[in-house]
Amino acid sequence: MRLPDCVVILTGASGGIGLALAEQLCAAGARVLAVSRQMGDLAGVLKRYPQHLTWHSADLRNPSGRDQVVQQARALGGVNVLINAAGVNRFALLDQLDEQALDELLDINLKAPLHLTRACLPLLRAQPRALVVNVGSTYGSIGYPGYATYCASKFALRGFSEALRRELADTSVNVLYAAPRATRTPMNSSAAMALNHALKVGMDDPVDVARAVLDAVQSERSELYLGWPEKLFVRLNSLLPGVVDRALRKQLPMIRRHVDGHAKESLK
Repeated sequence: MRLPDCVVILTGASGGIGLALAEQLCAAGARVLAVSRQMGDLAGVLKRYPQHLTWHSADLRNPSGRDQVVQQARALGGVNVLINAAGVNRFALLDQLDEQALDELLDINLKAPLHLTRACLPLLRAQPRALVVNVGSTYGSIGYPGYATYCASKFALRGFSEALRRELADTSVNVLYAAPRATRTPMNSSAAMALNHALKVGMDDPVDVARAVLDAVQSERSELYLGWPEKLFVRLNSLLPGVVDRALRKQLPMIRRHVDGHAKESLK
């Protein structure tokens, strides 16, 4: 798809990867309905691209918030791209999360994109060519200690993307699943950043992730995995999960130290 021909609903548009996507889409000539609860740094993008960006405040956990987004899209004359980029993360062991935190993560990472995609399908099907982009994670393919709930949401999002792509195979709508590795965004806690540093995990800038996602959009790919050796680990985990089990077990003491340190800091 050519970016200048795109009319996009973009969720999670005010920070991290979403903000970088908003900037690059507008710079390429796309029209963007940017959705977030707060405008934040998106105000700068709106100032630079007032003809290309429309901002709408919505809580996508609520049916009314999602309905408002669809109504705004209809007011634009329809859309041909939906990018589900909104997400939250919690670096914590499962028994350290209360029920509210667990539900919020699943509501935002999984239920909101499923509901919004379902609501937008009539608009997308009305276009000669259309695309749903689900921004997942490497942790949608590799279960990692300290991220059990986050992994649950992203594994499910990956499965949803694959099944929906096959479900829509005889329509004009394609589905792209994009899986970034660790990315420098405010979504990561200081403890998560410290663990990545201790393990010498490569981290990408949101601008580079957004560029890769939009390259995949233009080349009409169905899947995008970012980072090396993360791509290798995804394949290895699929073929030889026991090898990954043993490797991650060696990291458990360090992971627990960082998780516990974060938990104690949160209680102060």
